Amino acid sequence: MPIILSRTNLTAAYKRVVGNKGSAGIDGMKVSELMTHLHENWTVIRDQLANGTYQPQAVKGKEISKASGGVRLLGIPTVMDRLIQQSIHQVLNEIWDYSFSKFSYGFRPFRRAHHALKQAQVYLNDGYQDVIDLDLKSFFDRVNHNKLVSLLERRIGDKVLLKLIQKYLKSGIMLGGLVQKRQSGTPQGSPITPPTQKATLSFL
Repeated sequence: MPIILSRTNLTAAYKRVVGNKGSAGIDGMKVSELMTHLHENWTVIRDQLANGTYQPQAVKGKEISKASGGVRLLGIPTVMDRLIQQSIHQVLNEIWDYSFSKFSYGFRPFRRAHHALKQAQVYLNDGYQDVIDLDLKSFFDRVNHNKLVSLLERRIGDKVLLKLIQKYLKSGIMLGGLVQKRQSGTPQGSPITPPTQKATLSFL
């Protein structure tokens, strides 16, 4: 948590959140209002994050159409929670990214779709002929929270951080004015999960 709450890390997270813009969460706060909110409330919020008493707000549910048909449920966190999640993401990415396969391209720094296409061309030139397109149906909706946290515990010893991540995993989702509890799955649409319109690969 000290690294996550460092000025350098938070400044980078703030710039990313503001740059991404995005819709307001259930509290109605706009990205343009975040700096004022931080000036007025950051001391209290920082202390709550440090001692483990911070309580994330529910995410705002929004259904978006899928190219394959049907809809996908998107969860829009409040701007404040997006800032905190982005701060977490930046630190966890430094811990995990080095251990990923060099042939993994989804949601990784300095890696894009054209890098994957370039590698595919290498395979074709080497004589490979088959391409497998695999999609795990409703993957994010079925992520087991206990399993995910147990994987995090292998490299993270900070109990306050682990507790905060669990709170984000279980954050309710507001639909039709009512908040529904979440027992499994990850809230798509937040900085600690990948964009919903791309491949299925979380920060783990």
